[in-house]
Amino acid sequence: MAEQTLYERLGGYDAIAAVAANLLPRLQGDDALRRFWDHRGADGLAREKQLLIDFLCAASGGPLYYTGRDMKTAHAGMRISASDWSAFIDHLGATLDAFELPAQERHEVIAFIESTKAEIVET
Repeated sequence: MAEQTLYERLGGYDAIAAVAANLLPRLQGDDALRRFWDHRGADGLAREKQLLIDFLCAASGGPLYYTGRDMKTAHAGMRISASDWSAFIDHLGATLDAFELPAQERHEVIAFIESTKAEIVET
């Protein structure tokens, strides 16, 4: 029997969408990170949420195809600092805690998110 993908172990699309729905308001409500979402329309925010879901699904071995731009292009010029990244990781951890993600899956999620850091953090 084949080992389950991380996508399957996370609970599939609906579970990943729930994580995104929990994480994004945390990020948008953070005084230090809010600037990345200020002055964005509802449609843009909804599109960003869907791209996040698609990215997480694809990166975790799910059947979705991520159609968004690569991380470097998508985040170019945003001046995301190491401090911003650290705050993001803290919020991600709080979201994973809220869903009581098991240690192995938590480690794998953090690892694939951390693998994007060099393409996202500019300063």
